[in-house]
Amino acid sequence: MARILLGVTGGIAAYKACALVRLLVRAGHEVHPVLTAGAERFVTEETFLALARRPRSRDPYPHLEPFDLLVVAPLTANTLARLAHGLADDVLTEAALAHSGPILVAPAMNVRMWAHPATRENVDVLRARGVEMVGPEAGELAEGEVGVGRMAEPETIAARIEELLAGGPAAGPLRGKRVLVSAGGTREPLDAVRFLGNRSSGRMGVALAEEARRRGADVTLLAANLAVPSPDGVTVVQTPTADALEREALARAGSDVIVMAAAVADYRPGSPHEGKRAKDGATWTVELEPTTDVLGALGAARAPGQVIVGFAADGAGTGLERAREKRRAKGADLFVFNDVSRADIGFDADENEVVVLSDAGERHVGKAPKLEIAAAILDEVERLLSEE
Repeated sequence: MARILLGVTGGIAAYKACALVRLLVRAGHEVHPVLTAGAERFVTEETFLALARRPRSRDPYPHLEPFDLLVVAPLTANTLARLAHGLADDVLTEAALAHSGPILVAPAMNVRMWAHPATRENVDVLRARGVEMVGPEAGELAEGEVGVGRMAEPETIAARIEELLAGGPAAGPLRGKRVLVSAGGTREPLDAVRFLGNRSSGRMGVALAEEARRRGADVTLLAANLAVPSPDGVTVVQTPTADALEREALARAGSDVIVMAAAVADYRPGSPHEGKRAKDGATWTVELEPTTDVLGALGAARAPGQVIVGFAADGAGTGLERAREKRRAKGADLFVFNDVSRADIGFDADENEVVVLSDAGERHVGKAPKLEIAAAILDEVERLLSEE
C-alpha cells in the first residue's frame, strides 16, 4: 500500500479524478486529496474526502507530510506553468515544492493551449526534472474542439501509478528519453469520400510505442488511420495524411529517438475533386504528385546524439538492397526491412520478420509477434544511445 497525494486542479476533467480515487482506494492505497480553488468550482473537497474514506485533517500542514507519490490529475496549463517555475502560492504547489519523491501529472487543457510554445517549454522543464506525464489524449474537448488535450482516462493513470510504485517504466533504460513513433498508413484524398491508401494496420508502430513506453520513455505516437487501439500511457497525435504526418513529425524533430514505422504515401492526387465525384461511366484520370520525404527531412535536420530509425516495406529479391541504399541516402542510424509480399508477416499481420540494418552490420530477427520484433529493434536503439 502506498501513500499518494492526489492534486486536483480546476477544469471540467476534475470529475474524472473522482473515478481515479475510487480505483486507487480499491487497490489498497492511502489517498490524500488536495484541491485547488479552481477545482472546487467543479467538485467539492467533501466529495474527494468521502471517496478517499478520509476525515478532514486538523493538521494545518497535512500536504507537507512525506508521500510515496504525488499525482496531479487533471493538471491545467496554469498549474503546469506554476510547477515549472517553482511557485508555491497555494496548498498544491506548496506540496509539490516540498515533495521529494516521484511525481506523475495528467495534463488537461484546450488543444491550442497544449500546443502553445510556452506550454511546450514548461513541459520540457518538468520532464527534465524527472516528472512523469500521462497524456493528454486526442478527442473531443469540453468546449467542442477536437484535438490533443483530453485528460487520460482514470484507468490509464491508475495503471501508470502502479508501474511507478513498482519501479516499472519510470526506472527503465529509456527513462528521460523522448521517443517519437509513427504508425499506420496515410490516406490521400481523391475526393470528399475516396482516398489512395495502403494496407498498413499500424500494429508494428503501436508495438514499438508500447515497448518504448514500457522501457520508461516519454512516447508520442503519430497515428495514421490505425486499425488497432493505441497503447496506454502515450501521447497520441492523429496524422491521417502525408501532409499531417510531415507537419507533426517535423514539429517534434528534436526527439531523442525517432522511429518512422508508418507507411507514408509516396504520391498523392495533385488536384483532389471537390465534393464527391459522381459515377458517370466515364474514365477518371488522376495525376499523382510526389509527397515530401519526411524521413529524409528528419535525417537532414538530425541533432547530435539523436537516433533515427526508418522502415522499408518492400518485396523479396531486390528489396533488401533497396533498404541498404535508403539507409545511406536518408541519414538513418537503423533501417528495418520487412517483406510485405508475404501474407503471414508485414502489413496487417500479427507477426513480422525483419532485417535490422546499421553501421554495425545486419541483424536478422526471425518470425515472431510484433511486440517481440519491437523489443529487438529497441535493443538496437539502446545500443546506439549507449555508444553516444
